Amino acid sequence: MSSLEFWEAKSLSDMSIEEWESICDGCGKCCLHSFINSDDEEEHFESTDVLRDGEELLYTDVICQYSDIQTGGCTRYSERQTLVPTCVQLTKDNLKDIFFMPQSCSYRRLHEGRGLASWHPLKNNGSKELMHGLNVSIKSKVVKETEVDLEEEFEAHIVEWPEFDCD
Repeated sequence: MSSLEFWEAKSLSDMSIEEWESICDGCGKCCLHSFINSDDEEEHFESTDVLRDGEELLYTDVICQYSDIQTGGCTRYSERQTLVPTCVQLTKDNLKDIFFMPQSCSYRRLHEGRGLASWHPLKNNGSKELMHGLNVSIKSKVVKETEVDLEEEFEAHIVEWPEFDCD
């Protein structure tokens, strides 16, 4: 008899839909506007699934208008990709291309063999209290995209806290 939890016993690719969905810790960081800063001053920037030499990923504290800034959840989850065509749905098929996900992302942690963090809701009876208390989530740190002009105020909204991860 195994005493391992499903996330310890199964690979991400072997998880059921319900298990897969429960791996999301609900921190909300994936809904932040982020940009790739490049040393290359090309006029035509091409989409990529990896960071190239001379590029860095920059996060802002600006979040999707459909994000619940207190819980980190999406207020329109089932419609998110229709409402926001650029919203990336993380799947088993595109998991290898998650360079844009923060270090604390539970899918990224499992994919990289680091396991779930101690603050993950699955390890805390479904509670996000520890995650919020450790400042891993977006709670009280963001502004909705409808409240700022990123083209005019971009640099004022660049932040480093989304890269924070603990344990």
